[in-house]
Amino acid sequence: MASGKKFLVGVFDDESVLIDAIGKIRNSGVKIFEVYTPFPVHGLDSALGYKPSNLPVAAFLFGLVGTITALTMEIGMMGFDWPMIIGGKPFIPLPDFIPITFELTVLFSALGMVFTFLIISDLNPFKLPLMFDKRSTDDKFVMAIDIESNHSRSNEETITSLLRENGASEVNSKTFE
Repeated sequence: MASGKKFLVGVFDDESVLIDAIGKIRNSGVKIFEVYTPFPVHGLDSALGYKPSNLPVAAFLFGLVGTITALTMEIGMMGFDWPMIIGGKPFIPLPDFIPITFELTVLFSALGMVFTFLIISDLNPFKLPLMFDKRSTDDKFVMAIDIESNHSRSNEETITSLLRENGASEVNSKTFE
């Protein structure tokens, strides 16, 4: 995705300065590739203009598939494949199916959300993550701006000065091979 691309990397020391800088930089027409922080920052998603996740919808659908699978399996086995009269109960005792139905609903929902998240986030064990600045895992806040996607709006010097004016303690250039 970022192979062969050149980025400007602004390093910030404070999260409040970063949030203010994101708003000013976005208002100037510069597209921000990504922001990396050492801990979750409240309001960062809305500052970057991210829409809410659809992961809860996926969780519901996976849970629904789990419920349907459990009921189909239980009704099929107890009602048609091997019907047995146990203690005078009917062949399809729905109240007895509740624990297994609940467990399969939770299992399908949890596993489905994990795999959906991994696919959407493009995370896999064979892909190396983009590391713009190692200090973003310790105490610095890093904003990456793709030069190519902002070439028509601003040049590299303009974006560098914009980052410095809005509180970046340093601005570096980084190219991924």
